[in-house]
Amino acid sequence: MALRNIRIDGDPILRKRSREVKEINQRILDLIEDMKDTMYDAEGVGLAAPQVGILRRVVVIDIGEGPIIMINPEIKDQNGVQIEIEACLSVPDFSGTVKRPRQLSVEFLNEDGEKVVLDAEDLLARAVCHEIDHLDGILFKDKYIKEYIKKGDKFVEGSERIE
Repeated sequence: MALRNIRIDGDPILRKRSREVKEINQRILDLIEDMKDTMYDAEGVGLAAPQVGILRRVVVIDIGEGPIIMINPEIKDQNGVQIEIEACLSVPDFSGTVKRPRQLSVEFLNEDGEKVVLDAEDLLARAVCHEIDHLDGILFKDKYIKEYIKKGDKFVEGSERIE
């Protein structure tokens, strides 16, 4: 398919709430393929439609186990807490710790329009929350606790967020 331009922090579309997908048509299926190609090309683990300029509730995630496509995702249940370092393709050169649920249950439609309930934990749970935040116009930097700076292969503590 095609690579799409990833919107960067400061682009107003990243702060808008995405609209529900009412019909899974060829346009949505093409968007999904483009999003997968764009995510893999950028070496990301997730991408939400607003990050490529489309205000629709579509997410692609791959934590190394194959792509998961979520249309109109909604978190139904969450448990536990994890605080881990996150980064974002739309917020280059910034990483920080974010508090997320350790486990969650998310309901969504797949590419065939079938309802799916997925139980996720650890990295997948973080990725799901991170991408759903994008659908609601929220960036992880709005929630970060402490900044981390990448030096080589390591992260070094930076400043704490000031409320």
